[in-house]
Amino acid sequence: MTETPTRTVTEAARAHLADLRIPFDIRGSSAAERTARHLRDQLADHIEPRIASLDAPLLAVVGGSTGAGKSTLVNSLVGHEVTRSGAIRPTTRQPVLLHNPKDAAWFEGPRILPNLPRVIRRSAADEVPGSQSAAGLNLVADDTIPTGIAVLDAPDIDSVAAANRELAGQLLRAADLWIFVTTAHRYADAVPWDVLSQAAARDITVSLVMNRIPNQPGVAEELGGHLQEMMAERGVDAATVFRIHEAPLTDDGLIRGPEVDALRSWILSLAGDSGQRASIARRTLAGALTNAADALEQVAEHVGEQQSEQDRLAGIVRSEFDTAAEAIAEVTRDGALLRGEVLARWQDVVGTGEFFKGVQGWVSRMRDRITNALTGTAKPVVDAQSAIETGLVSVVIDECANARTRTVRQWGSHEAGTSVLQSEPGLERQLLAVDERFRRQVEDQVRSWQRDVLDLVSREGQDRRQKARILSLGVNVVGIALMVVVFASTAFIPTGLEVGAGATTAVVGQKLLESIFGDEAVRRLARVARQQLDDRLNALVDAQAADFAHVLAEHPIPVGEEVLRADAAQLRDLTAQLRSGTAQTSDGGDR
Repeated sequence: MTETPTRTVTEAARAHLADLRIPFDIRGSSAAERTARHLRDQLADHIEPRIASLDAPLLAVVGGSTGAGKSTLVNSLVGHEVTRSGAIRPTTRQPVLLHNPKDAAWFEGPRILPNLPRVIRRSAADEVPGSQSAAGLNLVADDTIPTGIAVLDAPDIDSVAAANRELAGQLLRAADLWIFVTTAHRYADAVPWDVLSQAAARDITVSLVMNRIPNQPGVAEELGGHLQEMMAERGVDAATVFRIHEAPLTDDGLIRGPEVDALRSWILSLAGDSGQRASIARRTLAGALTNAADALEQVAEHVGEQQSEQDRLAGIVRSEFDTAAEAIAEVTRDGALLRGEVLARWQDVVGTGEFFKGVQGWVSRMRDRITNALTGTAKPVVDAQSAIETGLVSVVIDECANARTRTVRQWGSHEAGTSVLQSEPGLERQLLAVDERFRRQVEDQVRSWQRDVLDLVSREGQDRRQKARILSLGVNVVGIALMVVVFASTAFIPTGLEVGAGATTAVVGQKLLESIFGDEAVRRLARVARQQLDDRLNALVDAQAADFAHVLAEHPIPVGEEVLRADAAQLRDLTAQLRSGTAQTSDGGDR
């Protein structure tokens, strides 16, 4: 059968909830996950099947606190034992759904509560002795249950067993109406009223049963009046309130008398009135849809907070590694590299003091000495290249290590970042470390850039005169001179370097290059070499930042706030259609 638009709205919302991820352990994340899980179950357990057919039998769930006498009351309504009752808690270990045999098809399949396996039983005696499982839905067909309604005995809402408490909540969310049982001694407890407040929020029809009222004059009236006051204060509008006095049980463990008969008569009259059943089903469905839309918006709001935290963490990564890239660029522009070992090795190559005797004469006098470097008989050129490589590698490694440390520290100052760092053993230590493999990558990139510079010099020196001059000095010498110029300033004009120890050597490199290529060409060469260096070093920094990006990618938010809010809006539209009678159901009609 082709799915209708009505079904598509709810199924889309449920699919999005199934795909939902709450990756960061921040305030409200547990509540959001719980709300999303409950909402997903309610869509599958009640909303979608009820939309599919408003004519299906009503599901009345009997719920309440431990010891309220729910199972005894259900057995008494039927007239014989169908669900286990007793003094050992939790009493209701397996939920029992009672239905007329003619309505079996509505419940034996996965129409409602599709994730609960079915156990077909004829009576309580069919239960496996000693079974503690609350995972299965026990189906009991009984002629005393009228067609059009089913009664489900649920586990205690405050059961000592967490699985039972969770199941009780799931069953109540799947109900069309509640028969909520409390006692004269426990009706004012907090837990029952927390649950009844959920009924009020969902606009669900509730029949309230006060059980075990002491047989004393005026007690029932006094307690009943107080109960009505509490209901009014909390917005609980019970369709009916039944009062059952404390009385001895029959030999077969049942309650007999007109008070139980009144509850049974109400159920029978409800089952026999199709219009009233449809009204209850429609009212509960509309309330459930409204509540689902509200819950979706709550989840969406938290997902928005999760997205903000994800953006915040990603922003920290970008900021810290951008800072590292800027620091590296500054060091490679302001002449800082032209100190120490690089300065000494460059001076070994050019002999700075001789320069002031005249560049042309200096070049001529240097030719023989520099040419030796080409034949391998002198080390200055190789040492200068090595010093530049070492200096660049150290700068990149240090700045990336600093960026990693700052990023981890910043992440650790936020709840979301802390949850990420603690999501995997040893992750924080791993993110702090700059491994040896990265050092090799930096060395490779620096060497590649040096080769880029030599290739750039070779390609530029195609003129016969330029080529002769380059060959006379050596490509490596000219290449090192270009590297020195790149390190001196961004615009190929020495800046504050004039007052530093490397000022003269930078000017030597500039004048040497100008004597070969000319002023304008050298400026262009410096710009190209500068860009090549920036590209390679920025790629290295980006690779370090990518380690953090990969960690964040392992904490995705596949369903965003906007998607969930759109789902909520569609559910509200569907609610309006349902209340106006224009919602189309998949059994083929407008209701």
